[in-house]
Amino acid sequence: MRILQLGKYYPPDIGGIESLVMHLTEELNRRGIRSDVLCARKKIGSVTERSRGYQIWRTSSLGTFFSTAISPAMILRLKKVSTHYNVIHIHHPDPMANLALFLVKPKCHLVVHWHSDIVRQKRSLKLYAPLLQWMLRRADVIIVSSEAYMRGSAYLQMFRSKVKVIPYGINADAAHNVSKQDIHNLKKKFDDRKIFLSLGRLVYYKGLSYLVQATTHLTADHVIIIAGDGPQRSKLENLASELGVQNTVFFAGKLSDTERWAFLHSCEALVLPSVERSEAFGIVQVEAMACGKPVISTDIKHSGVGWVNKNNVTGLVVPPKDPKSLAKAIQTVTQDKKRYNQMCHNSLLRYQSTFHVDAFIDKVIDTYVDVLADD
Repeated sequence: MRILQLGKYYPPDIGGIESLVMHLTEELNRRGIRSDVLCARKKIGSVTERSRGYQIWRTSSLGTFFSTAISPAMILRLKKVSTHYNVIHIHHPDPMANLALFLVKPKCHLVVHWHSDIVRQKRSLKLYAPLLQWMLRRADVIIVSSEAYMRGSAYLQMFRSKVKVIPYGINADAAHNVSKQDIHNLKKKFDDRKIFLSLGRLVYYKGLSYLVQATTHLTADHVIIIAGDGPQRSKLENLASELGVQNTVFFAGKLSDTERWAFLHSCEALVLPSVERSEAFGIVQVEAMACGKPVISTDIKHSGVGWVNKNNVTGLVVPPKDPKSLAKAIQTVTQDKKRYNQMCHNSLLRYQSTFHVDAFIDKVIDTYVDVLADD
């Protein structure tokens, strides 16, 4: 069995989907199933890499258009390598990869991983719709991360008979490499205030402006760390300056894997204030749960975010775009120590029982086997 993961980017270009594809690729190879990666770069010039026994083709990009990498080289590379694989596993949304599939029309099986609907670019979606529908008709199976997201997706409803729900799972072994000294040093850096962490790309649908606004309602013993980078960073920094909360909100920038786990261990809770269905699952919630941390998230209609984080069980769920409710949750989540400790315990249990990488990989492999059984 040989699998080609086809998608937009791949680490070190970090995002939730990119991290998920890396976990999937590395675990498949660890189990003896050859899985390689074809993706775009963020700049001109194609490169080929070998990593832990598998191949990564990063194709030259001419830039982006409506958040899509423009990479004609991806089409040429797919045509060259597709015959070597039994299954192409495409990670949507990525119109460029979809176009490459359409033009090359590989003979192998196709698994579509539907990470998110296209939410914001509604005008361009009308132009893209025929290509998207072609891909879904061509697919053997469509994987989605939650029942809730499937029910809210018009496209998935049209192809419901092909849809298979597989919740994401991660390998959190690296979380155990964080030392007590690392945690102590981070807490001291912020004067032993209660750390609340936001972790991810700084993009519009993350709702981070509402988190910055929420800090105006927090007491002085709280600190908000916004870790990650993206197009919204300067706007958010300016907002923090305008509101006079520079001593409460800190922008940590892009973190290494080690730093990422250290911050997760050091925080009181993760905050995910997303406002759109573009946040289909919020895999960073699972990372927090793997560290035994509660999550403060938002109630996004027809998103899987609220299914991952159970209100008053693994954390708190508040209305989106509501800074006061967000601030109240941050202030109160640690007030009742017994309840807080129970949430920490519940979070770890939920990771172990539902979101561990082994369960995720088992179900994906079963999907490949079922698809290939039709040969």
